Amino acid sequence: MRYDLIVGRYGEIALKSPRVRKRFENKLISNIKSALDCKINLNQARIFIYPENFDEGLETLSRIFGVVSYSPAISLKTNLEEIEKHLTAYVGELENIGLISSEKSFAIRTRRVGKHEMSSQEFSAFAGSVVVKKVGSPVNLTSPDITIFLEVRGEDTFIFHEKIKGPGGLPLGTQGRLVALISSGIDSPVASYLMMKRGCEIVAIHFNNAPFSGLKVTENFKKLINQLNKYAAGSKIKKVIVDYGEYLTASKEHAPERLTCVLCKSGMYKIAEKIAEREDALAIVDGSSLGQVASQTLPNILATREKTKLPILSPLIGLDKVEIEKIARKIGTFPISESDDGGCSAVPKYPETKADLSQVNMAKESIKQDEEVDKIINRIYS
Repeated sequence: MRYDLIVGRYGEIALKSPRVRKRFENKLISNIKSALDCKINLNQARIFIYPENFDEGLETLSRIFGVVSYSPAISLKTNLEEIEKHLTAYVGELENIGLISSEKSFAIRTRRVGKHEMSSQEFSAFAGSVVVKKVGSPVNLTSPDITIFLEVRGEDTFIFHEKIKGPGGLPLGTQGRLVALISSGIDSPVASYLMMKRGCEIVAIHFNNAPFSGLKVTENFKKLINQLNKYAAGSKIKKVIVDYGEYLTASKEHAPERLTCVLCKSGMYKIAEKIAEREDALAIVDGSSLGQVASQTLPNILATREKTKLPILSPLIGLDKVEIEKIARKIGTFPISESDDGGCSAVPKYPETKADLSQVNMAKESIKQDEEVDKIINRIYS
């Protein structure tokens, strides 16, 4: 098809106040331009995109948060002669690739903005007669084999037949910054993706547990960030790698073995909070899913998050593994997370699932948690 632009659409942005909507629109346009060499015109909830490379444009828009749907289209002037001429050619190309024929039904849907001598229904009727004349297709307004869209906007008209689903959400960078705890597993990259979809920039924190884990864990983390960065147009993800082996060693040597995972997660939150202060982040996000592993039972969640002042967001908290894996496959992180990285050997044989807060606080004192956390932060920002 000989398209000359892509018509993009946003959703919930349109519900914002005029001032907020303008800011979100500007950010969305900026994000698109950061990822794509193109020209953009914005007009009444439509984004008219003229990419230098059309195929690249279609692929890129599938990963831009804030874009609800988009359509490759042709543009023409709003008069009946032009519509007949271009629609006849357009339908001819659809016929050549087998999308329309005398055996396949069709419908015309017209959306009209502005003042015109004809109503939307009359435009549709005229366009329908053009299609029937060209290919003899039967009209079916209920369940057509193909729908052709006319978007009539003032003096300009756009013709298309596809509405490709975008990722939706809010433009990345409109909702502040988060620090994200990201391992090499399946859950945490998905949690970060979901918060990016809500417009949040991400600072990714990875805990290197060596000698309790191997090099593959950190390698997979870097691959995961590379994949997530495909969705981070305009606000690339910053990586912070924390050397955590010394802290885990202290936990195993100076506290009850069963509390290792609780102390590990507690330390992560404390470190994440201090990193958030340095990175101007407003909250922490993690991949917790209730009851999935030992550190994610309700008593352990309470114990690990105690005294953490920043909000801790867990967008996967009510999802099961199947639901999380479905998202991971969709965004391309699953194959990376699924590869064997050796895991963490610090996990005890019988981890605590119902942590007692007083016992956990005693264990924190025994490992001198605050001192260990400060040492780690000083190494990162020295």
